[in-house]
Amino acid sequence: MRSAILKTALSTLVVVLLSGVPAQATGKPDTFALPDGFQPEGIATGPGPYAYFGSRASGDIYRADLRTGEGSVISKGPGTPSLGLKTDGRGRLFVAGGTGGDARVIDLRTGEVVKSYKLTTDPAFVNDVILTGHAAYFTDSRNPVLYKLELGRGGALPGEAVKIPLSGAIQYTTGNNANGIAPSPDRESLLIVQSNTGKLFEVDPSSGVTTEVDLGGESLVNGDGLLLEGRTLYAVQNRLNAIAVVSLTRDGASGKVVKRLTDPRFDVPTTVAASGKRLYLPNARFTTTPAPDTPYSVVAVKR
Repeated sequence: MRSAILKTALSTLVVVLLSGVPAQATGKPDTFALPDGFQPEGIATGPGPYAYFGSRASGDIYRADLRTGEGSVISKGPGTPSLGLKTDGRGRLFVAGGTGGDARVIDLRTGEVVKSYKLTTDPAFVNDVILTGHAAYFTDSRNPVLYKLELGRGGALPGEAVKIPLSGAIQYTTGNNANGIAPSPDRESLLIVQSNTGKLFEVDPSSGVTTEVDLGGESLVNGDGLLLEGRTLYAVQNRLNAIAVVSLTRDGASGKVVKRLTDPRFDVPTTVAASGKRLYLPNARFTTTPAPDTPYSVVAVKR
């Protein structure tokens, strides 16, 4: 019996040595590096076991294989930021252009820019993007407006964007205003978080009228990326190094913060995307002065 066990163990060791994979290297990495100096902000996952990251320094787009953590730049940036990101089922990446005041749509197969939109000529901070069935919506942290790309048949891109002024409950003040964006659970409205006030709002996507979501007195201050899963909203609170987990009513009019996820590996995470049973967040490290050799990483936590 002992000799059979020993034989099995030796066979396993031979297979591991021949494959060049350490015996403990099973499963996906919980943490992996992005290029030094990259300054990540946005993240999108899929199709497949891949994640995409945007650089707020150069606008480069980096693709990582979540099975290994390895990756490379697939699309060179324009020298202005790439912030919020979303992928669709047609192999495209929608990119919020930050201070560039623009949006880009990138072909994930080639890395080429399919179409670019100048959303405004005013000073702007186009911060995040969400895709619904028929449109892409972008937030602007400096101007009370949503930018809409109406998608045609087969996902056809429009010639230009439409501005939807925000009105109602939201009031823009000094600092970062509308930031992360997500659909409501019933898909009838949009949700946006206002970073500087910590408030969450419902937005009528046709009129831009906003109403505050009742969170029972809880604050989402420093709110950044949003992710909706069913009726659960994950709201990253970047400088608090936390993810607020909010249980929403079906219409999104009210909700309750049921817990906050934290991790010692967090270093000002900004945005969040899901793959399998994990949430992935890039560490933007806003409290660290960026340099060409500043290291950056991505952290995975269980949801």
